[in-house]
Amino acid sequence: MAQSVLGSLVLGYRPLWNAERRLAGVQLYVQSQGAHAVDAPHLLRTLLELWTAASPRLLLSPQNPELLGELLEHAPAGSPWIEVRGAWLDDAALLARVQAAHGRGLKLVWRGELQHLPDAAVARFFDNSLLSLSADDAAGALQTRAVAAAQRQGAPVPPAARRASSPVIAGQLYENVASRALLEHCLDEHHALAVAGWPLEDVLYSLRHQPLQPARETVHALMKSIDAEQSLEAFEHILGQDPLLAWRFMTYTNSAALGLRTGVDSLRRGLVMMGYGSLQRWLSDQLPHCATDPNLRPIRESMVLRARLTERLLDAGVENDLRREVYLCGLLSQMDELLGEPLGAILRRLPLSERIYDAIVLHTGPYAASLEMACALETDDMAGIRQLCETHAMGLEEVNRALLRMLAELGAA
Repeated sequence: MAQSVLGSLVLGYRPLWNAERRLAGVQLYVQSQGAHAVDAPHLLRTLLELWTAASPRLLLSPQNPELLGELLEHAPAGSPWIEVRGAWLDDAALLARVQAAHGRGLKLVWRGELQHLPDAAVARFFDNSLLSLSADDAAGALQTRAVAAAQRQGAPVPPAARRASSPVIAGQLYENVASRALLEHCLDEHHALAVAGWPLEDVLYSLRHQPLQPARETVHALMKSIDAEQSLEAFEHILGQDPLLAWRFMTYTNSAALGLRTGVDSLRRGLVMMGYGSLQRWLSDQLPHCATDPNLRPIRESMVLRARLTERLLDAGVENDLRREVYLCGLLSQMDELLGEPLGAILRRLPLSERIYDAIVLHTGPYAASLEMACALETDDMAGIRQLCETHAMGLEEVNRALLRMLAELGAA
């Protein structure tokens, strides 16, 4: 029965990041497929079967009012958070279901623009809000931030500017935060619970004057793992948690400095060929230059999520080498964002499998469908995801189960 439920839905996801720049939860986009009503109790039971105590908090984001109504009607207390779009509450029947669901103890999240918050009579049904800022709200927030900075430096500030307050409400969720400055204002200065998505382009643009470096925490973790004489699998896992460190490692193992006779086309092969002593020395050389900016962490972790999902979407069977290659394909698929160069030129510098190059650059070959689907699932483009399933003959059931399993395992990773 659970199979028929997942086969009748289109899913997508968006990470929620907290003030520590750690994963605070996942927004799961859910849209019913076709005209038939979704069996909401079976959907919720399916999620309950997959989720563990270590799995991230889940915010269900129904993409159509009919599905929202079914979830509100049937979800028991203790279910995942359920998002309710403010624009849909003009429907009196839906509002009545919201009130009843709140009465049963469901955790509901109001979603809409900060400028159009619900009145007090409706707001009491919600435990939190997922808010978007208008251009005016964003400008006002950044202005109060600039005034606060000027005051800290002792610069003169007009009285009217000193009296102005930020429109940002503490303790809420925010989405579509487009700049690093606004991100820091929401999370650090106004204690937002989390932001949905991350302003990758602006964060990387703010660091454009210096080459990006691997994360200090990842290098430290790998050095500690070597000191503890952990397994080769543990080393490979840690190395694969930082796309830039993985890239640097493979570039080094293929360089004249190491003098290997054959090309290194995987992290595992590089670890075997390099040896633990040489690896420890190389990591020590990286450490003084490592990145410590916490705003880079969600960017790295989002790239790892794509790699994990790409690997899960392609049924690699028992072939561990194949699974590692597919993971590397997903991990390196956004290196152009980190290095500021065309992907083709970046990938041609390493003796990688042609399958990786074909999937990332040419969008062809055996890995292309899995990588393309992994990218699509990062969005709420439900029509696009459906079309990809048809184009690549991928079943919704299998795609959705791969996504949910990947997400459920995040907390335990």
